[in-house]
Amino acid sequence: MGHTVTAELVASVLSVSVELGERVEAGDELLVLDSMKMEIPVLAEVAGVVTDIVVKPGDTVRDGDPLVVIKRG
Repeated sequence: MGHTVTAELVASVLSVSVELGERVEAGDELLVLDSMKMEIPVLAEVAGVVTDIVVKPGDTVRDGDPLVVIKRG
């Protein structure tokens, strides 16, 4: 079971900065959201390997929607 990074607001996905299987460290940028013309980077909260990318550029997300899943380790 992995750690799911979720959206904290209603926004559009501008870009995804990671790929499946990529190793990330806590604080690495995973994707960029756009809300009210502000770009908001979403950072990894834990170190591990990206096992699922739930969104793609152009998607609209709401508070609590899953974005990326990271397997810790």
